[in-house]
Amino acid sequence: MAKRKPAAAWTRLMQQSWSALTRSNLRVGRRAVAKAIKPVLASRKPPPGAGDWLAGAVMGPAGMRRYWLYRPPGLRLKPGERLPLLVMLHGCGQSAPAFAASTRMNRVAAREGFLVIYPEQDRLANAQGCWNWFDTRSGRAYNEAALILQAIDQVCLLYPADRERVALAGLSAGASMAALLASRHPERFKAVVMHSGIPPGTAHSGLSALGAMRGRRATEPLPAPAASAWPPLLVIHGSRDAVVAPSNGRAAVQAWAEAADARVTQPRSVRRGKRYPSTVTDVKRGATTVASLVEVDGLGHAWSGGLASQPFGDGQGPDASRMVWAFAARQFRR
Repeated sequence: MAKRKPAAAWTRLMQQSWSALTRSNLRVGRRAVAKAIKPVLASRKPPPGAGDWLAGAVMGPAGMRRYWLYRPPGLRLKPGERLPLLVMLHGCGQSAPAFAASTRMNRVAAREGFLVIYPEQDRLANAQGCWNWFDTRSGRAYNEAALILQAIDQVCLLYPADRERVALAGLSAGASMAALLASRHPERFKAVVMHSGIPPGTAHSGLSALGAMRGRRATEPLPAPAASAWPPLLVIHGSRDAVVAPSNGRAAVQAWAEAADARVTQPRSVRRGKRYPSTVTDVKRGATTVASLVEVDGLGHAWSGGLASQPFGDGQGPDASRMVWAFAARQFRR
């Protein structure tokens, strides 16, 4: 006989599920709710480390999506105090727990004191677990983006997350979805980080996405009034990426530069210890940095500084997780 869930955990999951269903204006009975949250209750191995690993789910026109929330240990918040929230979007062939383990972002969150949400793509929506960032003509990309926004709203409702301090980061297809979210809903985010991704306006279908991955698609400029409001961008891309051409990283930074009417500064070389060297190029408007490109020499299609034992992690690269938080924290202070 299966063990019963602790009452507190069961109550929390029910609250999360009911909140998601209510916010989607879905009228369903208790049996439908139980069916919807069944995948959430399935056993999932959390990434190693202290802190809470909490499950949630949201529903909308694109179906249901799970998410996982990392809450650092030992939080003692003052009344009304809220924490920054980092949204981490995994790449193809990854799950949310695997992405958390590979990036080790939870360790950074535990040290710096912020929440991390890991939305997870459903394999029924994409057999490889890729976010359908490219499928804009059918609207599927926008529906998935709406589900991610719902997950963020739910976390801000149920946990002490600050709606005014939310940043996005993603790898590969997750990076492209992060950029799509930032370009369509710039008022929601203070920073966006693309690691090995493709900028918005480069693909509109599965076929054009393949061309974009090879660097054979030009990035279409979005309307200037909308583009000028985009949050600051950090791009991290490996010089030996054979999956997503490095030219996509440069195209993303160029798109942000044109939108902000900003200037490209002189590149500078950076190397820490025995890690791969990198070339950093900033795009500035006055004294404000609107975009930065970090080109990592020798890095393939993998999270820079990620856990080498995990797929899509390369421990020899500079620590992308630290870079992500440092970049986001600067925007939060502004």
